[in-house]
Amino acid sequence: MEGVKKFVRSLWHDESGISSVEYALLLAFVAGGIIVAAGELSTAITGEMSGAADCIDGTTAPTAC
Repeated sequence: MEGVKKFVRSLWHDESGISSVEYALLLAFVAGGIIVAAGELSTAITGEMSGAADCIDGTTAPTAC
């Protein structure tokens, strides 16, 4: 664990510019955020479409539509 701390500390204090490893880490964080956001959006859209389908089918009370 101490090796990881030293590595992160050395990256933090390195001022020589962004290397390809740092670009890869940045890309991984951005991709992770996009994946999480897409999953949440998918869940929200699925819920809304199911609600609309229930209103069209008449399985939901008219006041809920």
